[in-house]
Amino acid sequence: MVLPESMRLKGHKCFDYLHRSGIRYHGSLMVLRVVKAKPILIKSNQKKGIFRSCRCAVSISSKVSKKAVIRNRLRRLIHNHLRIRLLNVTEHCERWALISLKPSSSMKEIAPLLEECDRLLHKAGLFL
Repeated sequence: MVLPESMRLKGHKCFDYLHRSGIRYHGSLMVLRVVKAKPILIKSNQKKGIFRSCRCAVSISSKVSKKAVIRNRLRRLIHNHLRIRLLNVTEHCERWALISLKPSSSMKEIAPLLEECDRLLHKAGLFL
C-alpha cells in the first residue's frame, strides 16, 4: 500500500527545494531532509485534497541497487512505513520530508532500515 495522494510529494521543483533548503538529519543508512512546506511548488492537479499530514518523498539511487525491482520494493516499504507513522500526526502538516538511502546501506534486512527511519523522524520532531 502506498501513501495516500495527499501525503506523497512529487515534482522536481519540490525535490530541488528540499535539497537546497532542507535541514539534514544523518543516519548510517539514510539521510532525512525536512523543510517548511511551500505549496506554491506543487502542481495544481495535486493540490486537490486537504493536507492533514506531512508530505513525504523517498529517493533511492541506483547505487543502492542496480535492479529497479529492489529499489521500487524499498520505496514502497518506506512509503508504507511513513504512512503508518505520520498519518495521524497533524501538527506537522506544514512540513515536507525527503528520505534518501545511502549507497553503502546493506539491504539484506528491512528492520534496521525502518528503525533508523523512526529514529531520524523522532530526531527531526516529526514523530514522537
